[in-house]
Amino acid sequence: MGGSAVQGGLRERAPAGLRLIETLRWEPATGAARRARHLARLDAGCAALGIARLPGEAEALLDAVTGPAALRLRLTVGLDGRAELTQAPLPAAKPLWRVAIAPARVDSASPWLRLKTTERALYDTARAALPEGVDELIFLNERGELAEGTITNLFVARGEVLLTPPLAAGCLPGVLRAELLAEGRAREATLRPDDLSEGLFLGNALRGLIPATLL
Repeated sequence: MGGSAVQGGLRERAPAGLRLIETLRWEPATGAARRARHLARLDAGCAALGIARLPGEAEALLDAVTGPAALRLRLTVGLDGRAELTQAPLPAAKPLWRVAIAPARVDSASPWLRLKTTERALYDTARAALPEGVDELIFLNERGELAEGTITNLFVARGEVLLTPPLAAGCLPGVLRAELLAEGRAREATLRPDDLSEGLFLGNALRGLIPATLL
């Protein structure tokens, strides 16, 4: 992925100040959850953008985190390869999220959808303007297929397995999503709005799986 993306001019099209992002859950007893998967995705993003990440810098920042309670960590790497880490308290999540379909659509061919970066104005704008009583918006792609939420991948329970849109639908290769696929708890399937009538979950590495209902 990295070589072809760089050769395709992705680095040259990167806006000034672009940074790769990893958002991690940190617990006092266990440290950063899914750390290896986050760092692997970070390295894949660096390869795609031709970034030479400074060896061990991100790892050292994660190692230095301390605190008495759960934290939200935001690890970023810039085009210069330098890593930065910020942290904030992690408040308790709602037990059920209410979701709606976003009016805007994503372009499934956009390479930026495959990378978690600061190039996410569509999602940030939508999240900043969430309607009253709505916790998340789900985006469709240009074909009317389900893609992802502003900060989550989506899953639909069918029997003992969770269905989740393929990357070709226009979604981020989320860390939780990758874990569930690797464990056989989820599989990829093309999904449409009618599939959201029951068994809907949203998920990310920070919150895990969140039961949801479509308004």
